Amino acid sequence: MSKIILITGASTGIGLETAIQLAEQGHKVYATMRRLEKSTLLKESAEKRKVNLSILQLDVLDDQSIANCISEIIESDGRIDVLINNAGAGFIRTMEQASMDEIKHVMDVNFYGPIRCSKAVLPFMRKQKSGHIINISSVGGLVGQPVNEIYCAAKFALEGLTESLATYLEPYFGIHISLIEPGGVITEFGNSLTNYFNSTGGILDDDYKPLIENYMSYRATFTDEVKEKAFQKPAQIAELIIKCMNDPHPKVRYMSSEGVAAFTKVKTSLDPDGEILKTQVRKGVLNK
Repeated sequence: MSKIILITGASTGIGLETAIQLAEQGHKVYATMRRLEKSTLLKESAEKRKVNLSILQLDVLDDQSIANCISEIIESDGRIDVLINNAGAGFIRTMEQASMDEIKHVMDVNFYGPIRCSKAVLPFMRKQKSGHIINISSVGGLVGQPVNEIYCAAKFALEGLTESLATYLEPYFGIHISLIEPGGVITEFGNSLTNYFNSTGGILDDDYKPLIENYMSYRATFTDEVKEKAFQKPAQIAELIIKCMNDPHPKVRYMSSEGVAAFTKVKTSLDPDGEILKTQVRKGVLNK
């Protein structure tokens, strides 16, 4: 059965691929993004793969933008079956180095953004007595990682929020809520992250310099060839999102790979006190 689907952050990467795959399966997809001028790649992909979808403006930081988008969907279709909270922003910098404005922005995009969108669709889903909210999290929402602590904090918060909502949304209102937890994925996300880091001073000459140098050296080892072998592709994450959406009894968590599960297991079962992870950091083995 065709569903009415709203997805945020659909201009590139996971969001774009998910929007296309859902449209290929016959769903009515509203692919949204903050700046419509960035829709060229999505339009080209849709044309190439011969699918139709609707592209709307939605800024997850702007309540009015969200309300306008959802109002347009409801006016057209009368319902929203699935919300995919995909828009996100990474961040490289230690907590002490980061400004409060930077910290607030990372939390705003990755945590408050999904909250704003979810709050906006929930009244309609409650009225329908059905719906599915799918939050795109990260292995960074399961295991804290050096130099990524602000991003991890936002994803940890999203995990806790989703877990808590899952305790009552489905049994009381028939609304499912799930988390998708990818590890490394070949998208522009990493390049944007590095570009922002470099544009804000790069490696600073302070006490954290050796740590940041170590971390950036580690990131530099992920060449295109290495990524091709070790990272997942957006299409694989899109397939997992759709599997979650089509599951008649969806789980709260969907890890995207055995690698994510293994990395998480080090913390949750083999290393509950974090000693192994700290040793890895000391040895320069930084997991992303």
